[in-house]
Amino acid sequence: MQFDVTSLTNRRADNPWNRLAIGDITKRMTWSRPQQEALISWEGAYAYEENRRLTYRELDEKANQFANALLEEGLKRADRILMFAINSAEYFISQLGAAKAGIVMVPVNVMVAEDVVEYIIEQTEPKFSLIDAQFYPKLERFFQSKALAPGVIIPLGGEVPADGISFSEFISGRSKEEPEVKIHADDIMEILYTAGTTAMPKGVMLSHMNLYMLSLSHALTHSRGAGVLTEWDYRHGVYYPIFHIAGQGMLLSTQVIGGTAVMTRMPVVKHMVETMSRERLTAVFGSPADYARIVQIYEKNPGKYATDYLRVASYGWGPLAPEIDKRLRKLFGEDLILLSYDGQTECVYDTRGWHHKFYEKYAENAPATSYLGVSHPLYATRIVNSEMGTAAVGQIGEKVMQSPCVMAGYYKDEQATREAFRGGWLHSGDACKYDEDGDIIFVDRIKDIIKSRGESISTIRVENVLKMHPKIEMTAVFGVPHKRLGEAAVAAVVPKSGEDLTEAEILDFCRGKLANFEMPRKVLFMDRLPISVGTKVQKYKLREQYKDLFER
Repeated sequence: MQFDVTSLTNRRADNPWNRLAIGDITKRMTWSRPQQEALISWEGAYAYEENRRLTYRELDEKANQFANALLEEGLKRADRILMFAINSAEYFISQLGAAKAGIVMVPVNVMVAEDVVEYIIEQTEPKFSLIDAQFYPKLERFFQSKALAPGVIIPLGGEVPADGISFSEFISGRSKEEPEVKIHADDIMEILYTAGTTAMPKGVMLSHMNLYMLSLSHALTHSRGAGVLTEWDYRHGVYYPIFHIAGQGMLLSTQVIGGTAVMTRMPVVKHMVETMSRERLTAVFGSPADYARIVQIYEKNPGKYATDYLRVASYGWGPLAPEIDKRLRKLFGEDLILLSYDGQTECVYDTRGWHHKFYEKYAENAPATSYLGVSHPLYATRIVNSEMGTAAVGQIGEKVMQSPCVMAGYYKDEQATREAFRGGWLHSGDACKYDEDGDIIFVDRIKDIIKSRGESISTIRVENVLKMHPKIEMTAVFGVPHKRLGEAAVAAVVPKSGEDLTEAEILDFCRGKLANFEMPRKVLFMDRLPISVGTKVQKYKLREQYKDLFER
């Protein structure tokens, strides 16, 4: 072992005792509260009963076994492992184990098309794979072509194929001791692919430092005011996929302060309610739609579910209606902390806004106006104009940020990375503005703003108003050429099943809620919208398909 006691700059510590490495999170907890429950996996989110409820010591030892197994298989620091699975105890153990071994994870969204999978495999050249049995058929052709080596199979949703090895077999007999691997804070821990809406996704490079800092940042915000005596009493529901950065961040932020994470296989509202009640959760994260369904279940079943534990409810992917806020507070108490998050894979979540800090403004303007709040403690987030100066109050600009939480770059794409970091700040592509109090308001994606007769129309604002209509299931607003206006707003609407809707009815609903220039000039009724990954609408397809709408 060598010690450098003279250099004051350019130091890169190989010392395991003071490094920033994600795999060390659980190891350090074994010296604090080894018997504390670290991870509780709900129905369907574990392949083996022994992994259903894991203490910090058990989780750390199993992750060490997975790490040592990878190293014994011949994988080396910075080799890639493709992960194609959804939430399970075994999946998280594998992620943690790969981090301990210095292996770079490539978690893939299981909903992507096969050509996207092929692109990711070609770009990252993984040496190994971890797959849920239910998804093995989707990857079988890549095994047959030798583009990907069959690896570990988590026996969920199917059987382990002959050319694979089960998770339990893979770690059986492996050492439970921490592997001796050099890991630096700026080593890339994972390459996480964004959900592209116009092209192949980009590989976001996230280092150990990025993940560690974002976990601390979220923990600072989410655990404060959670009504717990110590961090150990913090119990957080993790419902969204940990192949996404949001799910990973929620899970790791619980681990980094020694709390207990309760994880479901997928974000099923019934399971959310059950875990909140039976596991006495103090904090949860969900979407506005999740909370609307949660309050319905609680209200229809008075007294069935516990309401005396939940203290923090955060959400993302759009504004929460004040009506749902009021119903949540009626159920869980007026001191329930509700807050919004905003971010993306490249920066995770850089802003947060607490309802109780600006409640009158929120209650009057939401959900048509989407308030993002202010920066997280570890972020510098600002709105800039085209010259990179700070935007004036009310002026629409782009949200940019600097933080140790932001990505290192896009894998093998220097041009896109330079563009993303122009001016020394990470550019989000989000059009935002400041209000008179300095709070950030989300306007739209820059590429989706409609320029109509000198006015800028936020498609998100119009969509938020349309979503308030009780007969609308989904909607997307986009701009198309118009001789008189330059661009005109068009609303594509998917009605709820069995509902009859007319254009006149929708426009009447919008009057008074939208300015005249914001009103859709045409409403198109559809059975479905073009979707990429998750719920991202491919508006470019709608713009192309209907570019001649007002020429007809």
